[in-house]
Amino acid sequence: DRYECRKNWVADLEAAGYLVKREEMVIPMGICYRCHTVVEDMLSDQWFVKMDGLARKAIESTKRGELSYVPERFEKTHLNWLENIHDWCISRQLWWGHRIPAFYCEDCGELVVAKGMPDICPKCGGRNFRQDEDVLDTWFSSGLWPFSTLGWPEETEDLRYFFPTDVLVTGYDIIFFWVIRMVFSSLEVMGKSPFHHVYIHGLVRDAEGRKMSKSLGNGIDPLEIIDKYGADALRFTLSNGITPGNDMRFSTDKIEAARNFANKLWNASRFIIMNLPEGADAAPLSREALRDEDKWIISRINAAAAYMTDAMDRYELALAAQRAYDLIWSEFCDWYIELVKGRLYGSDAEDKNTAISVLIYALKEMLKLFHPFMPFITEEIWSYLPKAEGEQGFLMKQPWPEYREENNFPEEEKRLETAMEAIRAIRAIRLEAGAAPSKKLKAAIVAAGKELEDIKSAERYLKALANLSEVSFSEKLELKPEETMSAVISGAEIYIPLDELVDYGAELERLTKEKKRLEGEVARGKGMLSNPGFVNKAPEAKINAEKEKLRDYEEQLEKVSERLRIIENKCN
Repeated sequence: DRYECRKNWVADLEAAGYLVKREEMVIPMGICYRCHTVVEDMLSDQWFVKMDGLARKAIESTKRGELSYVPERFEKTHLNWLENIHDWCISRQLWWGHRIPAFYCEDCGELVVAKGMPDICPKCGGRNFRQDEDVLDTWFSSGLWPFSTLGWPEETEDLRYFFPTDVLVTGYDIIFFWVIRMVFSSLEVMGKSPFHHVYIHGLVRDAEGRKMSKSLGNGIDPLEIIDKYGADALRFTLSNGITPGNDMRFSTDKIEAARNFANKLWNASRFIIMNLPEGADAAPLSREALRDEDKWIISRINAAAAYMTDAMDRYELALAAQRAYDLIWSEFCDWYIELVKGRLYGSDAEDKNTAISVLIYALKEMLKLFHPFMPFITEEIWSYLPKAEGEQGFLMKQPWPEYREENNFPEEEKRLETAMEAIRAIRAIRLEAGAAPSKKLKAAIVAAGKELEDIKSAERYLKALANLSEVSFSEKLELKPEETMSAVISGAEIYIPLDELVDYGAELERLTKEKKRLEGEVARGKGMLSNPGFVNKAPEAKINAEKEKLRDYEEQLEKVSERLRIIENKCN
């Protein structure tokens, strides 16, 4: 054993009188990542590639702008490594790989480097050769990938068409091992950089931020995740919520959220398909028949197409994915479908057909935008939708949506945004007052000028989605402010009478209990802060936290007391 050998060796030195002294030293040691034993250095003959000329070509190519990194900061990493490069050891003592093309004459020992086994030794004329047993470094072989896979050294059609490629997508951990080696190998062999852009993504780490590895046992089997949640959910998770070059933490919560989104998209599409009349086709939109909500969703999709195109051109894939997500869930599902349900079930056949046409158009455009992120579910939904001329075939073959000025409706967008803001405000008032969602309310809205016109145009949306039985519009409030609950939105104020919201008896009982609880909290806080034993011994952070809690409880008590006074007056 090597450790026993060392002891005997030292003993022999000492016995022979050669040992000068013993001294303990701390030295860096390599540890095998598999068996975790110390790796000892051993001198041996190896093959090298001289790097000066290769590195110089790669540096010059990058500085000329023939190759760019996303994010740009990795270009410095690329250049720094090339500028400080050493000759490259390319031989490995492994059982597999491309064998070193070197041959030794068994008769005289002459070394011959050739594409194949030599016929005759140039030195002694012998014909007995042995090939070097070493194999090439894996990254030497991988560095030839951009051209060797396309038929090189033959001038094949594939080589002419696909070399150089446009974008390489890879992780930052193999810039030195692979990316740079492909660059200088291609420049040497083909005279060109092998790609124009290098998109660098981060690593997927575990929930604790550790790199996934066999030794830690924290790896994730993607096939198991796909079986449980679907390939689309995994794909969307890996493309959303990331930034180029930065790591991400794997979380089943994120996968579940993506799976839930896929379900949302599926159910929304199913609702639309169920409401299509028999034999429905993708009739062109009648722009004269479009309502405000129709123009709003068309305009939102148009803006999303412009935003996503710009984001993807800049390789900001996560921004594009999030915009598509928000468009489908927060705008189309949460708002547009709810806004047009009444039209789908109404008696106006022409208006119903317009709503259906817009639903089909909007869904198809959104499927195109979302297809790169969830290709399987979008392709499946596409197969069920009526197609216009030129839309036959797979979704993946459809043209990417482009921004069109005629689909930009800023006025309608502004009116709908005002209506949505008002609906959200009324829902918040209802929630704060504890009024049931099914309870119909009356509302008064105060605005002036253009804002009054905009909010008036939203009356039917307010009644339908905020569950209002009556809504009045004016430039001046006719109710007593203390007898209402209110909210302020852009350009308008919303008031709902307390009589509409509150069960006064139940509210009086609730507020009385709440006032008593808050009085207890205030008394406890004041008692603690007036106790010298606490103030003199407690950490400053704890004292400040108690002071903050006391202020908060006093503010809550003041609000509850004022509200209780109003309710008591109503009850009396």
